[in-house]
Amino acid sequence: MAEILPIKAWRYNDSLAEKLDTLTAPLFDVVSERQRKLLYENPLNSIQISVPSGDNPTLQAKKTLEKWKKEGILKQDMIPGIYIYYQYFRVAGEHDERCRKGFIIQIKAYDWDEKEILRHENTIVSAVGDRMDLLKETKFQASPTHGLYEDPDFQLEGFMDAAMKSPIYELEDYQGVREVVALIHDAAVIRKFLEVIKSKKVILADGHHRLQSAISYRNENKGQTEKEWSASDFHLMYLTNARGNHIQILPTHRLFYHLDISEAEFLEKLGDWFEIKPFSDSEELEQYAFHTQGKFGLVFPENCYLIGLKADRFRELNQEKPEPVRKLDLAILHDALFQRVLGIPLSDQRMSEQIAYERNFSRCLSEVRNGKASFAVITRELEMEQVLEVCNSGEVLPQKSTFFYPKALGGLVMASIDQEEFDFDYGAFFRKTER
Repeated sequence: MAEILPIKAWRYNDSLAEKLDTLTAPLFDVVSERQRKLLYENPLNSIQISVPSGDNPTLQAKKTLEKWKKEGILKQDMIPGIYIYYQYFRVAGEHDERCRKGFIIQIKAYDWDEKEILRHENTIVSAVGDRMDLLKETKFQASPTHGLYEDPDFQLEGFMDAAMKSPIYELEDYQGVREVVALIHDAAVIRKFLEVIKSKKVILADGHHRLQSAISYRNENKGQTEKEWSASDFHLMYLTNARGNHIQILPTHRLFYHLDISEAEFLEKLGDWFEIKPFSDSEELEQYAFHTQGKFGLVFPENCYLIGLKADRFRELNQEKPEPVRKLDLAILHDALFQRVLGIPLSDQRMSEQIAYERNFSRCLSEVRNGKASFAVITRELEMEQVLEVCNSGEVLPQKSTFFYPKALGGLVMASIDQEEFDFDYGAFFRKTER
């Protein structure tokens, strides 16, 4: 039973609303170094508190946040609300615009073993430590994580559409995505959101490190307050209905570095596990439909191939994994190619300096053709049903399996877990009111 609450959000002063596209920031790991540099050049961009830089970045973020609050650059809503968040976008090759519908709330930072929030991949300890230090210092969340819930009856979409008739923000972001935000204050409507989500489990789509930090922070602060709703229990999240038809998952390809054998020797070893066919033009692989399980594109500096797992080899792979994981293309790839052919144990692959993950197809080709990477493996995207099946089985996906598009922006709606700023009679949203 996932407990959510509306937010007494922190937002940029209304006088800055027209510049909001210059103040918001993408997730740190999805933009180039050049883009990050431009963001840091703006002293009011939310990246200054979400991913601070400098010699003592967490302390700097705290000072910046205090300054912004004092000077009124950021202001807090005194009445909690639910922030409806629509993202209008196009997928390459499509003319029609899509719309991903969701809303931003605060959700209890459930520990993983409570099984109210399900993760689809494991986290890296060092990255979690950085996020935890920042959360402790600032008690502030400048960007939401992204969670999925399943509601085939679409009980909340009508309320969201109604709110969108009077948006409070509309801007175009760094992805070319049109971002639109509206606000619901009606207590009866908010109660409906709380009731619907209370019966759902949430699958975390993006933000594993930030949520793990919130979980650790909650555990450290248990029993520190006698308040009915403890600020340290909650975490900022953007929720979308996984049953909507505009959940887009993009593929993440693999790059391999420092191959210590020749291409011919590698192909000979690969042939024990995969059928190999020359492919005419690597540029065309981006549009190739990999319909068959265990089929990939393989790009070398001069040559390109289609490879497909031999049918009689499947039974040897991932034998300790349940069926929903075993049949995933990326599970096949990481066991057969990286472990069996190249000799890198599955347990070492996540931190291996030889394996890199790249969602941009053109950068994959460039990295190989320039001689930096030995080869690239071109993959297809997962289907939403596969993600749900694996997560609901209690398992996690292979590393870097999903790239949910578009990404939620930081700096649009922010939340404090300082108890004084968090406090409100949230019980009002659970009590029925006269209409």
